[in-house]
Amino acid sequence: MTPTANMVISGLSGWLSGARAAENANGPADAIARQNMLQLIHLRWIAVLGQVVTILVVHFSFGFKLPLPAMMLVLAALVALNLFSLVRLKRVEPLGRYELFLALALDAMALTVQLYFSGGATNPFTTLYLLHVILATVLLEARATWAIVALISFCFVALVAFNRPIITSGLSDRAFFELFIMGMLIGVVLDALLLVTFVGRITANLRRHDARLAELRQRQAEETHIVRMGLLASGAAHELGTPLATLDVILGDWRRMPLFTSNPELAQELEDMRGEVLRCKSIVTGVLLSAGEARSGEVRVSTLRGFMDEVVAEWRASRADHDLIYDTDLLDATPIVAESTLKQVIHNVLDNSLEASAKTTWLRAVMREGWIRIEVQDDGAGFTPQAVADFGKPYNSTKGRAGGGLGLFLVVNVLRKLGGAAEAENLPAGGARVTMILPMAALEVTRHG
Repeated sequence: MTPTANMVISGLSGWLSGARAAENANGPADAIARQNMLQLIHLRWIAVLGQVVTILVVHFSFGFKLPLPAMMLVLAALVALNLFSLVRLKRVEPLGRYELFLALALDAMALTVQLYFSGGATNPFTTLYLLHVILATVLLEARATWAIVALISFCFVALVAFNRPIITSGLSDRAFFELFIMGMLIGVVLDALLLVTFVGRITANLRRHDARLAELRQRQAEETHIVRMGLLASGAAHELGTPLATLDVILGDWRRMPLFTSNPELAQELEDMRGEVLRCKSIVTGVLLSAGEARSGEVRVSTLRGFMDEVVAEWRASRADHDLIYDTDLLDATPIVAESTLKQVIHNVLDNSLEASAKTTWLRAVMREGWIRIEVQDDGAGFTPQAVADFGKPYNSTKGRAGGGLGLFLVVNVLRKLGGAAEAENLPAGGARVTMILPMAALEVTRHG
């Protein structure tokens, strides 16, 4: 039974309960809704700025008499709506189902009031209604989108019957028509620019949302895969327990036989065999303990420095022929829960270094700003480009054996469930380095108590 198999079981009970919090407390759907609301807030700021410039230019440069106080009051209402929306986004409560609909409806009504004061349906900027329709199509459900279409249609018909005509001073019909065409052009260009910019951003938000969902589904599939592996390893441990116990008894009887007591060389070989059997029994017991089938009910508390020293000492004890250089600046006064899962993670990375034909392996452990950083570096052959690209994926192995490539897959998953991460890289001077990071909070005694 290898450290990989032991680690499979070690993580089962802790992985599912110790998963870190999602990026947004209310789930991916609320996160995407908040991003879309933020895009509407940005668009509204642009609308306010654009309307201020347009109103002032039309009133003072072209000689159109506009009701400035009333129109500026509408802009003030839009500013107040934006400030309220920003405050709303800071609250932890998820966005309501129709909050985006309400925001678009209020924007459409504000545009209608501005058009009412500036010529009604004859105002060339009525083309901006299309922007609201397209945004509704992208952001809202079908029923809410049709409600926006109905609202805008009603507003346009109302502007035909009710509006405040524009009062011009000294403009000919031809000059008025040319200004109307220019306004239409500006309105169409604004529609196009704003649609390309903001619909592109909203679409990018949706793609990120879809990618996030795909990642969550992948994690669920990986966890299911790990649970199945854990059950298989647990069953194998049960089956191996009996023959190992039998071997231990037989070897114990042999050591008292004259053939072995009279031959020191055979006696030493027998003791070596017993030592390996006991080691196998210890591994099997560790698998069952990690699976929760023989727990003492006690959580072992250690220190971060003591834990790392223990990890290195255990690995060195069984691989005395390999040169491991250990370096750390960890303090011995940081209490933690000694996670057997994390121990197997580090052993697994060290084993990969050993199997990569490395002559020397360096292990460095430091803590910076509440994060534990563990680096394992070797002078071996390094990773292939494909192995680096697929780092952490199951069955990503260059060892050429069936079922290989699970060790680093489990490393990545264990660290991820502890709130950390792992990455691999080849070094310019040769060899490879695997860097593991995890938050100190994941090992705090209070967290596990």
